[in-house]
Amino acid sequence: MANDKQADKVSSGKGFIAALDQSGGSTPKALRLYGVEESAYSSEQEMFDLIHQMRSRIITSPVFTGDRVVGAILFEQTMDREIKGKPSATFLWEDKGVVPFLKIDKGLADASDDVQLMKPMPQLDDLLARGARGGIFGTKERSVIGGANAAGIAAVVEQQFEVARQVLSHGLVPIIEPEVTISIDDKAQAEEILRDEIAKQLDALPDDQKVMLKLTLPTEANHYQPLVNHPKVLKVVALSGGYPRDEANARLAKNAGVIASFSRALTEGLSAQQSDEEFDATLDKAIQSIYDASVAG
Repeated sequence: MANDKQADKVSSGKGFIAALDQSGGSTPKALRLYGVEESAYSSEQEMFDLIHQMRSRIITSPVFTGDRVVGAILFEQTMDREIKGKPSATFLWEDKGVVPFLKIDKGLADASDDVQLMKPMPQLDDLLARGARGGIFGTKERSVIGGANAAGIAAVVEQQFEVARQVLSHGLVPIIEPEVTISIDDKAQAEEILRDEIAKQLDALPDDQKVMLKLTLPTEANHYQPLVNHPKVLKVVALSGGYPRDEANARLAKNAGVIASFSRALTEGLSAQQSDEEFDATLDKAIQSIYDASVAG
C-alpha cells in the first residue's frame, strides 16, 4: 500500500522535505526572488500560472528525486494542476519517489497575545477529502509565535492539534507548524514554552495516531529532542525561518534526528533567466547542501 511505503519513507528515508507551498500572499515575493517581476503578470491567474511553471521546473528537474528529497509540500492550486500530464501529487510519488503533502491553512489571523492563530477553515473537510482522493499523504498548517507569551502559545498549540485531529480523521498525516519568529528577543523562552505545550498535546493523542512537527530551528541545539523521540511523532522537520541557506544548514546539522523542510533556502539562487543547465546545477547544489545537513544528525 502506497501510504505504508510513504510513511516509511518519511520516518526513515534519507533526505528532506521541499516546501513548495507559497500561496497568494507570498507568491509575488517568491516570483520576484525567481527573477519574475510583478509587471510580468496582470492577474492572479497569470501569477499562479507563473508560480506553477517555477514549481514544475523544480519538480521535473533531473536532480529533484526521492534519493535526496523525501517529500514536497504543495499549495492547493499545485495539487489541482498537472505536471507532465499527471496530477501533481501522482507525478511526485510515481515518477520521482517523493511523498506529497498539502498546505491547508488559509493564512493567519490578526495578532493577539503575541501570536497569530490560523484563520477559520470552513471548507477543510472537503479539501481533506479531495486531497486523500488525489494521492496526498499529509498536510501542513502554519501559525506564528511572536513572543514568549504562555497563553498565546498554548492557544496556538491547542488550535494546531484541533486541526490535526480533523486531518487524522481523513487518514492523512498532519504537519503541525507553530513557527517561532527568529528575530524576537525572547525566542529561547518561547521555544521552552512551545516544547512543553506540544508534549502535553502529544501525550493526549490516541496511541495509534502520529503527527509530524515543523519547527523553527531552535536557539539551543537539540532543544526539541524529547519531541523527536516521542512515540506519537512520525518526524520532526525544521523550517529555515528566514536564515540564509548556509546558516540554516549549519544550525540544522546540530539537531539530531531533525530534517529540513526549507522553502526560501531551497530556491535561493534559482532564476527564470537561467538555462536548464544552470538551473539544474544551482538546484543540485542547494539540494545536496540541505541533504547533507539533514542527514548529519
